[in-house]
Amino acid sequence: MKLKFKHQQFQIDAVNAVVDCFAGQPNTVSKYTLDRGNRPFTAQMEIEAFTDRYSDAVGFKNKELMITDQDVLANIQKVQKRNGLKVSEKLEGRYNLTIEMETGTGKTYTYIRTMFELNKKYGWSKFIVVVPSIAIREGVYKSFQITEDHFINDYGIKARYFIYNSKQLHNIESFASDAGINVMIINSQAFNARGKDARRIYMELDDFQSRRPIDVIAQTNPILIIDEPQSVEGERTKEALKAFNPLFTLRYSATHRQEYNKIYRLDALDAYNKKLVKKIQVKGISVKGSTGTEGYLYLEGIDVSSKKPPIARIEFEKKTGAGIKKVPLKVNAGDDLYQLSGGLEQYRGYVVSEVNGYKNTVSFLNGLTLSAGDVQGDIHDLTFRRIQIRETIVSHFEKEKYLFHKGIKVLSLFFIDEVAKYRKYDRDGTALNGEYAQIFEEEYTRILNEYLSLFNDDPYIKYLQGISVKDTHKGYFSIDKKTNRLVNSKVSARETESDDVDAYDLIMKDKERLLSFEEPTRFIFSHSALREGWDNPNVFQICTLKHSDSTIKKRQEVGRGLRLCVNMHGERIDSSIPGIDVHDINVLTVVASESYEQFARQLQAEIAETLADRPHKADVQFFLDRAVTNERGETIRIDEHLAKKLNKFFYKKDYIDEDDNLTQNYFTAVETDSVEVPEEFNNHVEAVVELLKEIYSPDKTSLVSDERKGNVKELKPNDNFYKKEFQDLWNIINRKTAYTVRFDSDELVKKCIEAIDQKLAVPDIQFRVKYGEMTKIDSRDRLKKGEAFEVKESYGGIVYNYAVSQHKYDLIGKLVDETRLTRKTIVRILTGISPAKFALYRKNPEQFIINTARIINEQKATTIIEHITYDVVNDTFDTSIFTLNNMKGNLGSDAIEAKKHIYDFVLTDSKVEKQFARELDTGREVCVFAKLPRGFFIPTPVGDYNPDWAIVFNEGDVKHIYFVAETKGSMDSLELREVEKAKIYCARKHFESISTGNVKYEVVNSYEKLLEIVK
Repeated sequence: MKLKFKHQQFQIDAVNAVVDCFAGQPNTVSKYTLDRGNRPFTAQMEIEAFTDRYSDAVGFKNKELMITDQDVLANIQKVQKRNGLKVSEKLEGRYNLTIEMETGTGKTYTYIRTMFELNKKYGWSKFIVVVPSIAIREGVYKSFQITEDHFINDYGIKARYFIYNSKQLHNIESFASDAGINVMIINSQAFNARGKDARRIYMELDDFQSRRPIDVIAQTNPILIIDEPQSVEGERTKEALKAFNPLFTLRYSATHRQEYNKIYRLDALDAYNKKLVKKIQVKGISVKGSTGTEGYLYLEGIDVSSKKPPIARIEFEKKTGAGIKKVPLKVNAGDDLYQLSGGLEQYRGYVVSEVNGYKNTVSFLNGLTLSAGDVQGDIHDLTFRRIQIRETIVSHFEKEKYLFHKGIKVLSLFFIDEVAKYRKYDRDGTALNGEYAQIFEEEYTRILNEYLSLFNDDPYIKYLQGISVKDTHKGYFSIDKKTNRLVNSKVSARETESDDVDAYDLIMKDKERLLSFEEPTRFIFSHSALREGWDNPNVFQICTLKHSDSTIKKRQEVGRGLRLCVNMHGERIDSSIPGIDVHDINVLTVVASESYEQFARQLQAEIAETLADRPHKADVQFFLDRAVTNERGETIRIDEHLAKKLNKFFYKKDYIDEDDNLTQNYFTAVETDSVEVPEEFNNHVEAVVELLKEIYSPDKTSLVSDERKGNVKELKPNDNFYKKEFQDLWNIINRKTAYTVRFDSDELVKKCIEAIDQKLAVPDIQFRVKYGEMTKIDSRDRLKKGEAFEVKESYGGIVYNYAVSQHKYDLIGKLVDETRLTRKTIVRILTGISPAKFALYRKNPEQFIINTARIINEQKATTIIEHITYDVVNDTFDTSIFTLNNMKGNLGSDAIEAKKHIYDFVLTDSKVEKQFARELDTGREVCVFAKLPRGFFIPTPVGDYNPDWAIVFNEGDVKHIYFVAETKGSMDSLELREVEKAKIYCARKHFESISTGNVKYEVVNSYEKLLEIVK
């Protein structure tokens, strides 16, 4: 199975942020005479070798920057304004750029793509990736391997990449002499440590023809890419990096310690809100007491049902014929643990007084109250680890039974600090289970048997039956080459990570294999020192079986499981997949060794540190010089007048307080789609709301949730689902359609030609040359900042014949890709525009393509919706979208009980939906209703659309028995986004085509509005 890669806008934005910083730099290839060193000459040398020895050797290097520092700074400032970042007043370090990308969002993919774009745009071809550890080095190398075909398809060329090895110096020779894209991957210890091996890069070596490797590298003027600079750049490393003579340096991390000219930000808040990483849930375990006087008691959770009182799942000790054992049990109010335990004295007085499904608690007559996840009594370390292992297995099965049917393999990852706890060996060398492996097999077998008894005819059960408990878990550790035994990874006294290449190689080698259902391994045990090596997208549970270590941050603990998962075909499950909510599927459960509150508090604090440079207030300065663009591409640039008007308007509406902090009123308005703006922004409401998402409001930003509060564990269709009335409605609306857009090509071509002739503008590529001299040195600080030079003369010019470069542009093909029109239509448009406009192509091909494609797409968009038709196809939605789901809720929060709904509970996304569901359930006119699942969707040209509700009214009470409704907080069409309006228009066309008028579709904001329509 091979992983597949998509073009994702946020990654392209990060690439463009770097590329645009050097706008105006010409595209040229730079050659130089490569020093071949002193090679021995012998009589046996061939004549070709003799000639080669004394001929000039050609090397290729990155062309130095032809644009001035002022031009680079102006470019950087332009990019920063575009991305809503603090604008640099000067170049903070000469050509150092900071790119912030949250863990799991494809940082390595992004900087590899950046290399290809810099080569394509400017001809630069020499890159060095500097990493802090062996683990990250091996991961980067693996990324180059698995993206190779993807980038060949995109760019038609292949990058040559290698890991620096001081004993394989021929790679450096090739790095300098090859004309293509060349990448050297090096960990900082290879040139910054004190050992003999690290010093070789600075030594004249006989096996390198009496040359110093660093000199050959420095001649190429490479671009440095530093991966995780906060872990790389100590003072000594910073000095050492100068020896590489970099053209400029790019720094990529989620947690920068020091920032230089930040040009792109995708932080934890952005990644979570845009659903680019998994949602994080925590299963905390809190020890309530350990004096030995209380009886052992663990509250696993509360099960709620609309048909019977809530039930508590507990574990306690029970007297059996074989002695006292810990056993699981479900208890109700009135149950006496003293009797249930067989008369164990420590449980006297433990009579259940209340099981509270809203608070997730169980109370006893003796005054004790436990919350889900609490454990009390004399807790031995091994007992605590057993609870963690069990909870990990439970979460694994809960996710797997749903994701199996979607072709997604679920993995769980345990980190331990000692191999012997997983694998031990007897005197003969036979491998035996360690205590953790033994506990795992016991708990796994018990939980497996519960599942086997519940779902006999399910294909998932057949899958489980085909995997033995011994085969479903595996250890990834270092292997002793002499004995072939698993051993602990070597970690120095000051480090928390291992540099064991063999162990990382095994992890990387098995990355894709572990994603296949044919591979039985689903539970992985690995040494905590190998944590950085694990980056598998299908890790859904992480459990660290060791005491919380202050040196390991919570973000590191969750970081290994943040990537969005992939299915059995290697396709990433993200927002481009129809019929899903990304965070319904992509949920990472962390089984913590502490309470949820402790874990969440520390994780939130760590995330807050990284959000420190985000704006915190909606003041005038926040709005000033920003731009908001709506779906039609119309942009408003916010000057001082508009910035003050927005700020004042928001204060009047109570959206901000006296200190310009966003208020609860604002967040309520967002939730109910009722945000108001000054009249100048009436067509840009959504863009203004999007802009305000940049503001960090600590009280309103929770990136982690308590897994145990999801006490509505599973939704199964009830009798309402099988009612004839609902099935009749379902048999009408389950039909699928396909849309066709029929419009006059001649009309589109004409509109495009007119718009291009009127609007197309392509900027000149300019350069400026400045002559200066160093007149005096006032201070070391001025020298360091580059302020000792004084400009004496400057001149500028325009780069002509830009298109004459090593890259050939397929103008028609590129426009076909960008607009999805046929080649014939594109040719008609290009041949119809004025010669003066077409001449702009030679001036700046890239910008010509971008701007022309944008104008064509604008014209195309205006005609699509008006000319769309829907036709019924020979396919239907299966009822499995109701029966196979992963929906969970919290009773009293997002889940409410219902009598007329097709499930016992309704899960809602907003206050508007919650109120609407309550009114549907109590309305006399309603027979049965359903909150439609994500799997039910209508295809539209602007993205798939998922209506909210399917409703059947009692016949005779209304004129429309069957109704499909969309709930919106605002009914004003001006306040609905352009995309939303387009989707609603398409939905009407869809339902008209499938129902012959007997299903009414409409947008409503309340039950009263609904009744106005149907009565």
